[in-house]
Amino acid sequence: MGAVDGCRDTGEAGRTGPRVQQAPAAGRFTPYPGRMLRAEWQAVAVGPFRELRRRGVSGISLALLATVAVVVVHQLIRTPDGAVLVRLVADVRADLPLPLVLLRTPGSLVLADPGLPVWAGLPKLFLAFALAELVLGRTRTLVIACVTSLVGTLGARAMIALGHGPLGLPPETAHVLDTGPSAAVAGLFAYLAVVRRAPVLAVPTSGLIVVQSLLKPNLAGREHLIAVGLALVLGLCAGRATRVGDVGPAPRRGPRIRTEQGPAAYPPRHDGPEQPGPDAFGEDRDEEDRPDDVDVPGRVQRGAGP
Repeated sequence: MGAVDGCRDTGEAGRTGPRVQQAPAAGRFTPYPGRMLRAEWQAVAVGPFRELRRRGVSGISLALLATVAVVVVHQLIRTPDGAVLVRLVADVRADLPLPLVLLRTPGSLVLADPGLPVWAGLPKLFLAFALAELVLGRTRTLVIACVTSLVGTLGARAMIALGHGPLGLPPETAHVLDTGPSAAVAGLFAYLAVVRRAPVLAVPTSGLIVVQSLLKPNLAGREHLIAVGLALVLGLCAGRATRVGDVGPAPRRGPRIRTEQGPAAYPPRHDGPEQPGPDAFGEDRDEEDRPDDVDVPGRVQRGAGP
């Protein structure tokens, strides 16, 4: 009896034995911060690197084109003829008519500030466009870059219209050249940090931009704040839409059967409860429903003589 009382059912038919508590495997437990950093590393670095190996240089063609275009435009603006061409194609200011601003917004994405060294911002520009292109695709990268830059420009125009104040800008700011690459880079990094759930990426990119914009509230700083805020909202909306699209039961797949009419196929799906078949209640139920005098092939008639 002692041996029987000390035995517990293990849940499997026909097997009983002493209850043994298994210890967790060594080396498999990772603290939550470590798991979070590992997941972010997989999403931000490992995943895009694998995509780059699969697609090759074509996977970062937009990033290469944007970097080369910024360098070319920066060199053109230093020549008299090139400065006139760049002014007609990519010069955006708050005192210009709105239709002209909308027309020149794509060109302003590659117009860096002439007063700053262009080589210092090229690595960040290339990294932002390359990561976004590998993670989001070429079309969505262009859309996010253009939308964040354009909304930053329109928001700066509204602040200039407000004038002096906590949310306004001085009227003379309307004559300052509005350059687009920095706002697009800030928007792309913020969007990637949200859709990839990468808070560590957000700190040195969007976090530093927000701090600099708050410490130095000029035209570029306000545009960066608007671009980052809009990118965060778009990223949250994209993540919510993805989660809503994933809700719902997975399609039920049954075993494949081969029919006489064609190749193997899956059986039809029945959403309601399964109905019992003709033989579900046994042979006696079937025999009771039949008269005794009916000749059924393969059965012995009841009540019939020898």
